[in-house]
Amino acid sequence: MNRVDAKFAELRGKRRTAFIPYVTAGQPDADTTVEIVLALEGSGADLIELGFPYSDPLADGPTIQDAFTSVLSSGFRMRDAFEVARRVREQSEIPLLAMVSYSIVYRYGCERFITEAMAAGIDGAIIPDLTVEDGEEILDLAVSRDFATVQLVAPTTDPTRERAIIERSTGFVYCISLIGITGARDQLPKEFSDHVRRLKEETGKPVCVGFGVSKPEHVKLVAQIADGVIVGSAIVKLIAKHADDRAKLIDELKRFVTDLTAPLR
Repeated sequence: MNRVDAKFAELRGKRRTAFIPYVTAGQPDADTTVEIVLALEGSGADLIELGFPYSDPLADGPTIQDAFTSVLSSGFRMRDAFEVARRVREQSEIPLLAMVSYSIVYRYGCERFITEAMAAGIDGAIIPDLTVEDGEEILDLAVSRDFATVQLVAPTTDPTRERAIIERSTGFVYCISLIGITGARDQLPKEFSDHVRRLKEETGKPVCVGFGVSKPEHVKLVAQIADGVIVGSAIVKLIAKHADDRAKLIDELKRFVTDLTAPLR
């Protein structure tokens, strides 16, 4: 069984909500990224989103855009992101999901991407700019290889398209909590809870919530209705703040994530 499916089955049995942090591969460097992922796992992460830096991000706010710019300027490329995943997999069985633009995948080649990703120990991909209408090639190939392809549903998604997206999503359904780009928010919109409940009525697949989640109270709120909570920009921002001091970075990250996940324990 795919590690993603196995993890959600395990958590369902324990009646626990998954904590899914996002990190940018190569921030602040490859060695530290590996250490960060292992520290996240030790602090309560259940799955990891590993962002593949891209020069033209679509849904990412300034925090993640800045991380991409910094990493790409250092010469970090696709092969380096795969190598980060490979090094993590040598030390951990935590499910890994690539957060990657379809522009990169398409240019690389869908079959080549999935083959090399799986060889590196990656269990699936979240491809935010992939539509179900244009994604038949990679979605069908991924199913045949038991490689999860997580699809995103926005608050503005038409109900008919929403059902099509849910049908093709594997691993889990990614529910975007708000209209807009990624980034920490003071509050989550009240409407997101109704959206999550509707999605859960339409599918038995796990439904996880991301965009804007940055505080323990957000985690607690999401955990009451969703199968997983995703935190990205707040973690990336912390990594950038302490990029020049690896020991302090890891200590602060552990402290932050331990506080974030307290409502899930």
